[in-house]
Amino acid sequence: MTGNELIDKTIIALIIVAVTFVFLKIVKNLFKVALQKANNIHLRFLQSIIQVIIIIVGVYTCLSVFEVTKDISKTLLQSGTLIIAIATFAAQQALGNVISGFSIAFTKPFEVGQKVKVMSGSSVIAEGIITNITIRHTMIKQFDGQVCIVPNSTMDSSVIVNTNYIEDIGNYFEVEIGYGADINKAKEILINIYKTEELTIRKEDVQVYASKLTANGILLKVTVWTKTLGDNFIACSNMRQRVVTEYREAGIEIPYNTITISNP
Repeated sequence: MTGNELIDKTIIALIIVAVTFVFLKIVKNLFKVALQKANNIHLRFLQSIIQVIIIIVGVYTCLSVFEVTKDISKTLLQSGTLIIAIATFAAQQALGNVISGFSIAFTKPFEVGQKVKVMSGSSVIAEGIITNITIRHTMIKQFDGQVCIVPNSTMDSSVIVNTNYIEDIGNYFEVEIGYGADINKAKEILINIYKTEELTIRKEDVQVYASKLTANGILLKVTVWTKTLGDNFIACSNMRQRVVTEYREAGIEIPYNTITISNP
């Protein structure tokens, strides 16, 4: 190969690299627009697949330009079956993540932006907001700001608790009162707090139950219903603050452990 031929082939290879990056940029921008309209997991997964394919085609085309690497690229292409068999054996877990990614993307057990809990048996693997899915893993942002990167195969084989498929969100609200407290008065105050909390719904038939007798007192329980999970967190927080204030004003004791130290 002469010097001019080498220069020409190098220029062609650089053009191929540039075109590959241009295609990657175009795909990124197209999916960015599509995701703004519908932030679906199958779109994010499809974006990852297309980008990987573009990179593979770009690398193969670059290898085909030079005589030294052309034979390697042809051999790789002709030995595709053997390569796939070896790659499948050597990267079973990675391939499983890709296949599970396809399954998740098209069955859609969750969507980006939804709050989920991923469970294996009685253990919680991750809990938080779905932020992204790639060909290998799903990203879950927890409420402490940390991000869990969970392999797709784990997501596909685990139990996913997704409260977004129900119309309203219900969450237990519990408060303990002392045995000497007026139970009926405590229930009445709690019902009033529930009905006057602006984020709660189903206010017509609010029921407060004495759910348990503890070592310190009586545990009162009410189900807090809201439209969304975020509203439920805020509503429960507001109710806890009001319960402390209004129970204190009504002379209703909320028991807590104390330590008394006395000199002999």
